[in-house]
Amino acid sequence: MTHLHGNAPSTMEIVNRKLGRRYRAEKRFRLVGLSAILCSLLFLAVLFLSIFAKGYSAFRQSYLLLDIHFAEEAMNVNNLATADYQGLVKDALRTMFPEVTSRGDRKLLYGLASPGAAFQLQQMVAEDTSIIGTTRTVWLPADDDVDMLLKGYVDRTAAESDRRLKDVQFGWIDTLAGQGRLRLKFNATFFLAGDSREPELAGILGAAVGSLYTLAVTLFLSFPIGVAAAIYLEEFAARNRWTDIIEVNINNLAAVPSIVFGLLGLAVFLNFFGLPRSAPLVGGLVLTLMTLPTIIIASRVSLQSVPPSIREAALGVGASKMQTVFHHVLPLALPGMLTGTIIGMARALGESAPLLMIGMVAFIVDIPKGFLEPATVLPVQIYLWADSPERAFVERTSAAIIVLLAFLILMNATAVYLRNRFERRW
Repeated sequence: MTHLHGNAPSTMEIVNRKLGRRYRAEKRFRLVGLSAILCSLLFLAVLFLSIFAKGYSAFRQSYLLLDIHFAEEAMNVNNLATADYQGLVKDALRTMFPEVTSRGDRKLLYGLASPGAAFQLQQMVAEDTSIIGTTRTVWLPADDDVDMLLKGYVDRTAAESDRRLKDVQFGWIDTLAGQGRLRLKFNATFFLAGDSREPELAGILGAAVGSLYTLAVTLFLSFPIGVAAAIYLEEFAARNRWTDIIEVNINNLAAVPSIVFGLLGLAVFLNFFGLPRSAPLVGGLVLTLMTLPTIIIASRVSLQSVPPSIREAALGVGASKMQTVFHHVLPLALPGMLTGTIIGMARALGESAPLLMIGMVAFIVDIPKGFLEPATVLPVQIYLWADSPERAFVERTSAAIIVLLAFLILMNATAVYLRNRFERRW
């Protein structure tokens, strides 16, 4: 028995073997967790790089330098808007290429310039009528097919029937580029114009303004209502069956798919109240319903994080319940409330499904000037462009995604800053 007992492992040996297995298991778990994080970062980097690779070229646009003669006979002095500005562009192109005489070739030649060139000339005349009768050298937008060629998206070696640009157009484009009359410049139109059927004229300003109006309505309604609901439920409401039902429903609403709120907005705000379709006011009301649960939950968590000693001390020196909440508890919980609100607003900025249901998918060219005018938002604009067949809309879709991601990153960074700047450690 003594011999057997002497060969048995000691307690420390057993403990050390178990500790070794435990340390190896912890190491494997850390490696698995680290691998998961690295894979997530890798996929995120691939996503961002692919979007940037497709979209960065949209920030530059091809422009033609043409000598435009604002002939008096082409102008209607009584109504300048009816002048033949497109004819001025055609005259300038014919002057540069006098050897082009056939009707078919001239049509191809005129196709090098964007239809928006005429609108730019009209705006120039409207701003300064003294240019009538003179010749001006003007940079005008080129057609989207020309733009795609300059950016390397058109295969010159492909069969002529497989591409939109013809061989004869390649020669004219090379001539213009060699003379310095065709080049890529910063695409201010992308940031200063509304939507358009022509890719080279399409911009995000209308969608950005629509998003601003929609988020303004959402913030104006969701923040005070959400904070007030959180304060009442956390500080004043009695703990009974009804408040339990309300809390359960708030938590459930936070997980409801966003398109359900769109259906609710369609049924209530449009069909019942008769509010205008595609208006930022209706979009803001729908997004308010969607973000309220998030703001209420975040605000309640912020109120719960305030130590009970703050409430007890305020009550102990004679403060009322109302004074305790609004003078002591609420200021300490406000940073967390703001953080939750910003996160909820960031989610609302990226939503498109509920807004599609209330008609904000309409093609809107004009910049909205109020909360009741037809408008669209950035996510819906991206959805519309992604469904367009032109190759030039692919880069504009990715560029709009870049702008949207920049806004989302800015809003989330603001939330992190507010949390770190004003958060109190207890």
